[in-house]
Amino acid sequence: MTKETLVATVTTPADDLAILSAGPVQALLEQVADSVRATDGAFTLVSADALRRGGIDRLAHAAVFGEDADVRDTARWLIGEAGRALGVAPASIHDLYMARGRGEVHGFTVPAMNIRAATYDSARALFAAAVELKVGAMILEIARSEIGYTDQRPHEYVAVLTASAIREGWAGPLFVQGDHFQINAKKYRADPHPELRAVKDLVKEALHAGFYNIDIDTSTLVDLSQDGLDAQQETNYRLSAELTAYVRHYQPEGVNVSIGGEIGEVGTENSTPEELRAYMDGYNRELAAVSEKAGVKFEGLSKISVQSGTTHGGVVMADGSIADVAIDFETLRTLSQIARDEYGMAGAVQHGASTLPQSAFGKFPEVETAEIHLATNFQNLVYDAIPAELRERMYEHCSRNFQDERKAGDTEEQFIYKARKKALGAFKKELWQIPEGPRAEIRATLQKKFEFLFRQLAVVDTQDTVRKFVTSAPVPRSGPSAMRIKAAEDDWDLSD
Repeated sequence: MTKETLVATVTTPADDLAILSAGPVQALLEQVADSVRATDGAFTLVSADALRRGGIDRLAHAAVFGEDADVRDTARWLIGEAGRALGVAPASIHDLYMARGRGEVHGFTVPAMNIRAATYDSARALFAAAVELKVGAMILEIARSEIGYTDQRPHEYVAVLTASAIREGWAGPLFVQGDHFQINAKKYRADPHPELRAVKDLVKEALHAGFYNIDIDTSTLVDLSQDGLDAQQETNYRLSAELTAYVRHYQPEGVNVSIGGEIGEVGTENSTPEELRAYMDGYNRELAAVSEKAGVKFEGLSKISVQSGTTHGGVVMADGSIADVAIDFETLRTLSQIARDEYGMAGAVQHGASTLPQSAFGKFPEVETAEIHLATNFQNLVYDAIPAELRERMYEHCSRNFQDERKAGDTEEQFIYKARKKALGAFKKELWQIPEGPRAEIRATLQKKFEFLFRQLAVVDTQDTVRKFVTSAPVPRSGPSAMRIKAAEDDWDLSD
């Protein structure tokens, strides 16, 4: 079976020259002429210093808020080319994780940080901390649901993260991850094909943008009413294998995407060794069958997400505070060891951890947790630091538009805490337009938090370790029009 190209051939010199000669695009190019140039469609880095002093800020803003698609695509293309010139390019953490599975590296937990609120400033704070502490083992991620309500499609997200790294002088393989590329159980049960199709389309879009790390989440389909663990996990592992093959088929040449699976939905009962083995044994059987059918041996997972006592966003009390949560670290230790020793993966992944007590974070490396997902507390810090007037308008927006999400018995504080993430997309531009003084304070607060987490998770001085195992595969972009994904007409499918 031949491998189709992810993107149909849509880029020609004429396409790019037409884009680059347009008036609004020319205006953007003139604004950054001391930093980068695009002459006859060819990219030139004029001055890295000038780029960091101001050009990258203008490009990042245009990549998000440009007046039309040509301006946005040109800005995103320029950022990507500048990143490659300065050593910042999307990469897969797969080979580092496989080395961990072989026992060649250990002793740290990779933070997978969800940067969804005030993304440019939050990511600048993250990379400033990473520069200070020489951190290379870190992932920046966004989930399927968050792409929607934060109004950040994959190409925008990668561009903003790359720009943030350039702005702060960080360089290295950039691990951007699609978190919870999740099947919605209710929609799947009503009609499986459109829901599966939506996830596959997102996979294509994400791969094209530079998401070379993808967490497949079909754990929503675990059916505890079935008799026996294999039957309970069957739909989960079967679809995980199918989506793994889909990712592998469309991943760019030279890139081996890091793929994660999940055995239990976050917020449910703690996972067990028996569940892990039932999922992985079934998954490996299914992937082998899919590989045989395709005539290609597809490589499997690099990690496995488990449940050990947390809930996304934490448990919100009536006054809006977060309840203390007891993590079952022995579960993490045991499942991580099984994942490494029996299946060659990096280990177990912990979700929903950012609101844990500070004393908990140092324990994750001790039990050799492979990866930990952090999100809500970064958003909380942003909300606490933004001007009060803007925060109140965002809360009012939630009260007007998301009352259907209020659960019976919720206090106003509980409702707002859980709903306020939904205001991030609607107020994306206003968050970006906060005056520099308050924005600098937000970055300083976040940087302290990132530095704390990097130290606790033992990823300080990991840049050399990452470079030993990981390289950024060059994925050339011939011009702005190459940023536009156009899927092949006949989509790859092994279900027949």
